[in-house]
Amino acid sequence: MNLYTIYTVVKSVCRQALAVGIVAFAALSAAAQHYQPSPENLRAREEFNDMRFGVFIHWGIYSMFGQGEWYLQTGGLDRDEYAKAAAGFYPANFDAAKWVSAIKASGAKYICFTTRHHDGFSMFDTKYSDYDIMDATPFKRDIVKELADECHRQGIKLHLYYSHLDWTRDDYPLGRTGHKTGRKGSADWPGYYRFMNNQLTELLTNYGPIGAIWFDGHWDQPKDFDWQLEEQYALIHRLQPACLVGNNHHIAPYEGEDFQMFERDLPGENHAGYSGEQSVSKLPLETCQTMNGMWGYKVADRNYKSAKELIRLIVKAAGKGANLLLNVGPQPSGDLPATALSRLSEIGEWMGKYGETVYGTDRYLTDAQEWGTVVRKGKKLYVHILADRMPEFVAIPMMDKVREAVTFDGGEKLKFETIDGGIVLHTSSLQPATDRIVTLLIK
Repeated sequence: MNLYTIYTVVKSVCRQALAVGIVAFAALSAAAQHYQPSPENLRAREEFNDMRFGVFIHWGIYSMFGQGEWYLQTGGLDRDEYAKAAAGFYPANFDAAKWVSAIKASGAKYICFTTRHHDGFSMFDTKYSDYDIMDATPFKRDIVKELADECHRQGIKLHLYYSHLDWTRDDYPLGRTGHKTGRKGSADWPGYYRFMNNQLTELLTNYGPIGAIWFDGHWDQPKDFDWQLEEQYALIHRLQPACLVGNNHHIAPYEGEDFQMFERDLPGENHAGYSGEQSVSKLPLETCQTMNGMWGYKVADRNYKSAKELIRLIVKAAGKGANLLLNVGPQPSGDLPATALSRLSEIGEWMGKYGETVYGTDRYLTDAQEWGTVVRKGKKLYVHILADRMPEFVAIPMMDKVREAVTFDGGEKLKFETIDGGIVLHTSSLQPATDRIVTLLIK
């Protein structure tokens, strides 16, 4: 057999193997991909991906104790004694218009609000429980309704947090937490699942367009527990096709989820210890982080991050192709803490000047750089130098050809050199600041 004959036979075998592989892969893909996002959902994903900054609000009757949102669990409290706090919950200073105005002025494009946390208390008017803002408190105002109406008026998206676990209901199967609350352990998963879906139906029917449902609590049960997520996600998409679904389960996204979230870490990092089993997907990404130490209001927690640190966090998240969801824990009075409002104001001042370099940008660098990050918007690259001491040079790995480098603020031209695999910017003349940004115009 000559070489040409051998080549022909091998080529034929390879083609047949490739064809079989393609058919097999297509079959596997078809079997694995039951969820097909609607056109409205895909547009919502693009919108979400462009927002880059949102504000998380953890608020419930736990704020009255001033010990954070986990106090029922961490304090080892009895559920019935804890529930008595609802009778005194009267947040007289709650003003949805003031909240939304302050958050919108910060440059945030969306708000995510806790409708029901792990303590089981619903901050909205629900027919499926008396343990809610309308029936159990003297306030008798639907917090979610007022917030939703104001968000719609002011043109800011509203996302709704919803806990999958419940430390107070007997029908929720006992998991890793909530063992000391006095539950009787008479689990009824079908009944609890029906209760959750009824509440989700209310939230997606009575409050206008909702940008996303933000689930939490999946980690409370063993890995083999069947949460029946596929049916629940389908319900959400059926009620509001554009509504995105995300789940803070700390693992790879499930089918039916529309964005991937990372708790207290940027995508691809695991400093907080929650993302050990979580690789970065191709879905839109979001990082949630606290402004101080806790999610819910804690009276002793004054450990607020500086405005500079928070701005850098927004920029670093954008550099990873992610939104930052920054948390505020309102006081029991209904006021947003003064320090939180101050930080939001400072962020808003920066975003008013430099938001163009964050909103609607895409990730550009594969790996993080010590000096900062780079994002892309069309034919422009925005180089954010986040260094307390300005480096003399900044090396940027890239394949694109740069035709000009200028400071974002003044348009001052900067010297740069093209090297193998990128460029070197001469940055010694720049002053270190969170707003030190260089625009690269690429060909």
